[in-house]
Amino acid sequence: MNAVTRRIVIGTAALSMAVSLAACGKAGDDADASGGGDSKTIGLLLPENKTTRYETFDRPIIEAKIKELCDDCEVKYNNAAQDTETQKKQFDALVTQGVKVIILDSVDYKATKSWVQQAEKKGVKVVAYDRLAEGPIAAYVSYDNEKIGRLQGEALVKALGAKAKDSNVVMINGSPTDPNAPFFKKGAHTVLDAQVKKVVYEQDIPDWSPDEANKKMGAAIDSLGKTGFQGVYSANDGMAGGIITALDKQGVKVPVGGQDAELAGLQRILAGTQAFTIYKQIKPEAETTAEIAVALLKGEKIDDLTPVKVDSLSGEFKGIPSKLYDAQILTKENIASTIIADEVYKAEEICTAEYKAACDAAGIK
Repeated sequence: MNAVTRRIVIGTAALSMAVSLAACGKAGDDADASGGGDSKTIGLLLPENKTTRYETFDRPIIEAKIKELCDDCEVKYNNAAQDTETQKKQFDALVTQGVKVIILDSVDYKATKSWVQQAEKKGVKVVAYDRLAEGPIAAYVSYDNEKIGRLQGEALVKALGAKAKDSNVVMINGSPTDPNAPFFKKGAHTVLDAQVKKVVYEQDIPDWSPDEANKKMGAAIDSLGKTGFQGVYSANDGMAGGIITALDKQGVKVPVGGQDAELAGLQRILAGTQAFTIYKQIKPEAETTAEIAVALLKGEKIDDLTPVKVDSLSGEFKGIPSKLYDAQILTKENIASTIIADEVYKAEEICTAEYKAACDAAGIK
């Protein structure tokens, strides 16, 4: 997918959080109101499941690392399915149950301020994961999100080649409720505004919806004509899939880029329908977050795990201990040396029958 100040401006799912992790009633309805601190439980709240990374990578990596560091710890997990009110109920249920550390990847970062403030009053420490939530956050782990946007812009310019200066570009940006999305957009604009002719059509897409991205791309083609643009910036791979479907329907072939190195995105890159993606190593981000959560649970210092300080996007909450990871452009030329070498996906997962010839050509075996 998917940031803040130095102004570090570097930048389903059912509601199942009740008294037991296995319960499927509405979060909070059955929460244990008895109070007592749960010193061996860490809450994990992820925002959505339209982006495949959360259930495929983030959750299992975080859970495994917590178990490795604290074999008698429990993780209470929920996915909010892109619904802010759902996530609030899940968060409140954890606090009510006495959970003392919550890893929070927020649906709507602005909405979290009062939640985190109330949690802090009860001694609950919140670790903002991937997206910087508002409030008195104990720690934050993510990427240099503005740089990711610049990488996306640079990769699209490279894909356009010698014609970049004369090219018009369509921009399909991420969700307005995701605090990372404005940084991706800002970074991309930094490059594109200087190196292409013009951004001729631009839309933010609620919930990172591939279907909505498909519709907006269709509207862009209707507005600009089939030859009115020469490239498309997509903030992530899921939306890139919807965009490419719209382009194919109209018989338009132009470079399209994304982010997240999703399996389908990698296959499109090998097939030549998507130009690039951005590879963010999820494992270091997820494992560092787990390490911080366990350290906070045990009352240990986290200084070595959080070497930088950031401020919240509102500027109200300053000096949040943070760790920001880097990312890289991914094309068919380096899938083998990154995705395969890092064991994100196995060759056989990418190289299904439809993509075998493309994998052979790219040296993926």
